[in-house]
Amino acid sequence: MKLNTVPTRFVVAAAALMLALSSCAGATEAPAATTDSATSADTLAMTDAWVKASESGMTGAFGLLENSGPDDITVVSAETSAASMIELHETVANDAGDMVMQENPDGFVVPAGGSIELIPGGRHIMLMGLTGPLAAGDAAAFTLDLADGSSLDFSAPVKDYTGANETYEGDTEMDMDTDSQ
Repeated sequence: MKLNTVPTRFVVAAAALMLALSSCAGATEAPAATTDSATSADTLAMTDAWVKASESGMTGAFGLLENSGPDDITVVSAETSAASMIELHETVANDAGDMVMQENPDGFVVPAGGSIELIPGGRHIMLMGLTGPLAAGDAAAFTLDLADGSSLDFSAPVKDYTGANETYEGDTEMDMDTDSQ
C-alpha cells in the first residue's frame, strides 16, 4: 500500500512557511534600536566652584565649566536659594570705556570638548538680593539649567575675596563691593 506523500509535503511546507513568516513579523515588531538618552548634564561638570563672601546685596559665583561631550552645551539660567534673583553675567566695556557687568541673555556656551572659566571681572553667575549673609566657610547649592532641558547641580564654598568690584550696567549704585571686608 502506497501512502500519499503530497498532503504530508504540503503540511510540512505550510508549517515551514508559517514559521518563517512569524519570525519576520516578530522581527518587525521588535522595538527599534535604543535611542541615545544622554543629556548635556551628563557631559558637563563644574569644578573649582566658589562664591564671594558677602553680608548682603549681591555677589558672584565662579568656577570652571568643563564639557567632555561632542556637542556645545548652553547654560541658559541658574538657580540658588541663596538669592532672590540670579543672572548669568559677563563683564564688558560700556560706551565710556568703563568695565561693567551686564546680563548675558544668550547664556554661556561651553564648547564641545572644551571649557569656560567663570571668573571675577569676566563671565560669572550673579546673585542679587541675597536671602542671608554668605560667610566664608559656608556653602551655596546651585542648579544650572541647560538648553536641552537637563540640569546640573553643584555646591560652591563661600570664600573671602576683595576683588570683583565691577559696576552693574544700568545701576551705578550697585557694585560687587557689598561686604565689609
